[in-house]
Amino acid sequence: MSSKLCPKIILEGTRLTLKTEIAFALNEHPRIVGPRRYQYHSPVISAEWCAFTNYPWGRGLINFEPQEEELAMETYRTWARLFELLKYYSWIIDRFHISTVAYQLQAHGRRYDFRWLEERLMPLGFHVVFCTRKPESFARAREERIKVSGKPSQYDNVDVFVNEQELVRSLVGGSLLPHMELDISDSNVPKAVERIADWLESVGGLYAQY
Repeated sequence: MSSKLCPKIILEGTRLTLKTEIAFALNEHPRIVGPRRYQYHSPVISAEWCAFTNYPWGRGLINFEPQEEELAMETYRTWARLFELLKYYSWIIDRFHISTVAYQLQAHGRRYDFRWLEERLMPLGFHVVFCTRKPESFARAREERIKVSGKPSQYDNVDVFVNEQELVRSLVGGSLLPHMELDISDSNVPKAVERIADWLESVGGLYAQY
């Protein structure tokens, strides 16, 4: 087995669970991507990019409208093919297909089957980290987020996130991909990153197995 670090991590979870902060920290951590003497552009990608519309907080891979379904599926197929072509590299994804399933179920009552995608991701070594909070910690997290958010109104009702968390938990539980649950109630990102590194190391998720 090569000593080259090339983990593939999908961070899932509802809002206010610090997925983006964790993604950036993972992308700089020597246990995940190796020691760095300077900063360079290792990829952090997201299904939350609102790239289907030409205005802020628009639609994308997660919150697409029914008429955009084929656009979304073609995008997922394109990502899958890119991962297959560039399999000896680290990929850190801040929300992906599980978030899509959760949103589409709640917004449109349609459940998308991404088994085909997971069957392509699994041999590449993708692992899911499900970021969670204890329900009582969401209010405190909201207070911190609205200090910096460009759209604070999206955090008005934290009960929405508490309920969505249970839905995402059930979807993660049904995933074909190896997964762990990460409690980020203390908002301690460095500690969270070490826990992820420990888990990936214990399951062989830091290196390519092929």
